[in-house]
Amino acid sequence: MHTARFTLDPAFKVGEVNPRLFGSFVEHLGRCVYTGIFEPDHPTADAEGLRTDVLDLVRELGVTALRYPGGNFVSGYKWEDSVGPAEDRPKRLDLAWHSTESNRFGLSEYIAFLKKVGPQAEPMMAINLGTRGVAEALELQEYANHPSGTALSGQRISHGDKDPFGIRLWCLGNEMDGPWQTGHKTAEEYGRIAAETARAMRQQDPGIELVACGSSGQSMPTFAEWEATVLQETYDLVDYISLHAYYEPHDGDVDSFLASAVDMESFIENVVATCDHVGARVKSKKKINLSFDEWNVWYLSRWEAQAKTFEQDDWPEAPRLLEDNYSVLDSVVFGSLLIALLRHADRVTVACLAQLVNVIAPIMTEPGGPAWRQTTFFPFAQASKYGRGEVLDVRVDSPTYETKKYGEADLLHATAVRAEDGTVTVFAVNRSQTDALPLEVALNGLDLTSVVEHSALADADPDARNTLDDPERVAPHQIEGTTLQDGNLTAVLEPLSWNMIRLS
Repeated sequence: MHTARFTLDPAFKVGEVNPRLFGSFVEHLGRCVYTGIFEPDHPTADAEGLRTDVLDLVRELGVTALRYPGGNFVSGYKWEDSVGPAEDRPKRLDLAWHSTESNRFGLSEYIAFLKKVGPQAEPMMAINLGTRGVAEALELQEYANHPSGTALSGQRISHGDKDPFGIRLWCLGNEMDGPWQTGHKTAEEYGRIAAETARAMRQQDPGIELVACGSSGQSMPTFAEWEATVLQETYDLVDYISLHAYYEPHDGDVDSFLASAVDMESFIENVVATCDHVGARVKSKKKINLSFDEWNVWYLSRWEAQAKTFEQDDWPEAPRLLEDNYSVLDSVVFGSLLIALLRHADRVTVACLAQLVNVIAPIMTEPGGPAWRQTTFFPFAQASKYGRGEVLDVRVDSPTYETKKYGEADLLHATAVRAEDGTVTVFAVNRSQTDALPLEVALNGLDLTSVVEHSALADADPDARNTLDDPERVAPHQIEGTTLQDGNLTAVLEPLSWNMIRLS
């Protein structure tokens, strides 16, 4: 195997990592909320019904911004149903996931959960622009954020929340380009309601940050045209446009699956180009940043097969939906997607792993039973802990391989982050399924002298995974023999591996 190489130099950098890059997503979908983060009868539940075993894992995961309550769910959401005494809240049919929503967990419980995760976790609230509009958005904003002295702020106080929730980051709907979305709109229709909602919300509070809906994926037939039309209406009113992307192997094509980040990086760069084109057209000096607020490995084809089995009159509460059990292979692709986000940290300043618990999630739970880490937990936790600082420009000279979907792809996918104290962390994936990959990194002007650790997630069985019966089957292990001498880092990346190399 030929050696992969790149050079790191502090003079060549991408940009600062926004902590919001390590966000996640809680939707009223399946068991994400109920028996996920909220299970009042669980042995570990606190006084608010939150599972403390899950809270411990969420803190370890290092989650920051937490998008809520959807997702497709939000397009039928009535926020008023989710406040006040839980016993008085109505049950509703959720059209998005063919379920019954009890509303036992609502807005106040969401804020309480964030506070218990810790000060690094901030709310990211989605508003319903599918079946509702400007008036309801303003009412929710007033209820949540106004200190006191009005009917809606007084209502919040009477519900037991004296202090305002202080929600700064708001999503103007969800995937409104998708025909599956309740209240689906054309780009022109959505652009107008998003602009009017944004304008009104800024009248109430000019300091909020707003995310407009971008395309639900790069493969959408309206991709790029949608972004251009929406931004033409909203450019000076919003701060971000959203991107969503999920990846799975199709027809056993593992080679293309391993190169999924090629598509993700293309998606990011194409949206940036579209944003900047509209900015030039409207003669604005402002830059629209990207909110990649749904991303993950998701075996969507399995869900589509499951959905066909639903009975039309069956509307269960918190059914087991989208509970993908992730393998080592999945975790390597997942890590590569994280690398793609970091490599574009100059413009991707919000990102949300979809989702947090049980539903295509890094954390799994059993009702009344344990909680455990999936294989994808480890790359995210390591990146969130050590991927803070300034992303350095990494341009690899790597052996390549052929893929059906993306053509020639590098076997090495990598990035590096320099912290305030000068330490550097390299994140790297070896996409080869069979061969170790020698790596050499030239370090210029970085004053680094030692390898703190080289951690790898890999296994002789690429299908190995953590389960209820064997929750610790897969975990990162330490690699010996990685050296730093005379400004040169030398390492060997195991086949099909996610790697973290910390230098001081």
